[in-house]
Amino acid sequence: MRQAKKKRSCWQDHYSRRAKKERFPARSIYKLEEIQRKYNLIKKGDKVLDLGCSPGSWLLLAANLTGTKGRVVGIDLQPVTIKLPAHVSVYTADILSLNNDVLRSEGQDFNVVISDMAPATSGNKHVDSARSFNLCQAALSIAQKMLIPGGSFLCKIFQGEDFKAFSDSVKGSFNKSKIFKPQSSRKASREIYIIGLGKK
Repeated sequence: MRQAKKKRSCWQDHYSRRAKKERFPARSIYKLEEIQRKYNLIKKGDKVLDLGCSPGSWLLLAANLTGTKGRVVGIDLQPVTIKLPAHVSVYTADILSLNNDVLRSEGQDFNVVISDMAPATSGNKHVDSARSFNLCQAALSIAQKMLIPGGSFLCKIFQGEDFKAFSDSVKGSFNKSKIFKPQSSRKASREIYIIGLGKK
């Protein structure tokens, strides 16, 4: 039993070690890589909005995928301190009370909106799921405003009582919706990703 537990924790740390070796600030980069390989959400020249972008791993990957002719905009409560390419901009702001001036200044012509936001966890799965749902609703609302027709949306949510309601909301706003759990997600995590393809 002890050996199995040790093996599992080593597996979980594999991505953290790899991220450090490859000079990414967080292991979450590999989740977006998996999703990108499967669904090809971000393309060269795209304009991408990254919600909850700190510490910046998704910003770096998105910037690489869009290339210098693309544009990547990040928003997070926490500042991003890593060096970013010239075609990336970051705003330090609260998604739940976002100033419309920020959104207007960047235009409403994004090809992709991605969100890896997670609430500060309390240890109570019902409270944490409800907080996650609120963040997801905010992300979807921003995506509905900012995405061009045909645009794509990617959002992390904690599985809980509100999961189906949020999944149905995404289905109603996009031509196709998918549910995906990356291999690089921690096995014990209740996080899952909902993908909306082809904004109506």
